[in-house]
Amino acid sequence: MSQTRPAAVVILAAGEGTRMRSSTPKVLHSLAGRTLLGHVVHVARTLHPDQIVTVVGHGRDLVGEHLTEIDPDVITVVQEEQNGTGHAVRIALDALAGVEGTIVVLSGDSPLMTTQTLLALCQAHEGELNSATVLTATVQDPTGYGRVIRAVDGTVESIVEQSDADEGQLRVREVNSGMYAFTAGPLREALNQLTTDNSQGEEYLTDVVALMRSAALRVSAVSAAHPDEILGINDRAQLAHAGEVIRDRRNRELMLSGVTIKDPSTTWIDVNVDVAPEAVLLPDTQLLGATSVGAGAIVGPRVWLLDTEVGEDAHVRDATCELAVIGAQATVGPYTYLRPGTILDRGAKVGGFVEIKNSRVGEGSKVPHLSYVGDAQIGSDTNIGAATVFVNFDGENKHRTIIGDSVRIGSDTMLVAPVTIGDGAYTAAGSVITDDVPAGAMAVARARQRIINGWVQRKRPGSSSAQAAQRAEATGEDTGQTGSDISQS
Repeated sequence: MSQTRPAAVVILAAGEGTRMRSSTPKVLHSLAGRTLLGHVVHVARTLHPDQIVTVVGHGRDLVGEHLTEIDPDVITVVQEEQNGTGHAVRIALDALAGVEGTIVVLSGDSPLMTTQTLLALCQAHEGELNSATVLTATVQDPTGYGRVIRAVDGTVESIVEQSDADEGQLRVREVNSGMYAFTAGPLREALNQLTTDNSQGEEYLTDVVALMRSAALRVSAVSAAHPDEILGINDRAQLAHAGEVIRDRRNRELMLSGVTIKDPSTTWIDVNVDVAPEAVLLPDTQLLGATSVGAGAIVGPRVWLLDTEVGEDAHVRDATCELAVIGAQATVGPYTYLRPGTILDRGAKVGGFVEIKNSRVGEGSKVPHLSYVGDAQIGSDTNIGAATVFVNFDGENKHRTIIGDSVRIGSDTMLVAPVTIGDGAYTAAGSVITDDVPAGAMAVARARQRIINGWVQRKRPGSSSAQAAQRAEATGEDTGQTGSDISQS
């Protein structure tokens, strides 16, 4: 059957969601890199409707701003008072004056809906010439859901809420999702007949189905491909469950595309992340935001990447990286922190307990361990010795350090910015470099060493150190120079 294209999609997102116990509107809670509402808008767009209308209410300003950010073409209408789902759809249709054809109604807190199911809903609705088509699911435990009662010919006879269901109806496991496809004309007529004569004093959208049925209009139903698709998020436990569903879907999709995921249960990948075939993801890995991973790269274990690019054949383990670029064949980790603005060129190495921010490490260069690199440019084939600190902040402003190609920075060097180290230069271990170093030079910037013999015995008599020194002197193991005050370079 060819793909259909609805005239409009109406998204109901006005509810407060008190069970979330949050100051954030329910539909703005995040899941796999999108808000709940963002997931619904995204799947609605895959139907290519002429228009999308979202009904907002609680937190309208925040929800409206979010919609403008993610999809400026979405029409937003406000439900000033929460008078029920039927009332919300009537407000939406007022914004769609003159629109005819199929109107799809979705819930803004149901992020697990798939394009496949919505296409099946639209195709059945138009192919069967229905006035309404109810999206349903068959669940193991239907408690709390309205039951869908079908007629002999398979059409929908009624939707019975649990509180009104008799013993036989309670055994029905096909339930109403609260999402539908309607034909615009009959929908408008039914909405105009809704009343608030019920326990909640609201206009129920489910009553539209009964009104259409009583008018001898055809009402049918389509079951979701999987029961999880209809789940609405009402509390944090349901939010966590939905996260697991999306995680499993995403991981399966990537594995079928050629990505190796060693432990899918501990690997979390946002919906906008791009992972190339032949990449390998090891346990306890999170890929978030606009992260991308190239072919042949190995990421993990214990890696957290946000908006980070990992090149082909790179290896990242035990690392936290945000807004960083890790070049092809580069290695990162273990226990490494790459902050925003970090760029590692091809084959660069950043090792254990290294933090880098707003810096570029050139091709084949190494920062192997225990160092901080901030606001720096490092050339190619350069080695930064252990415990080096790029001193970039003077208390008020940040300054840059420029290091050339094939430079060797000795361990425990302080590079006090702004400073430039020329190509091929060396710095001696323990130096504090405050002036530029010419190409090919050796910079030594440290105090001359002084040895004061006998200091421990005089200043710390009776201590374990003094006793050890006395034993060494007695056995002739003292290798230090003699003299009371000897200096050496």
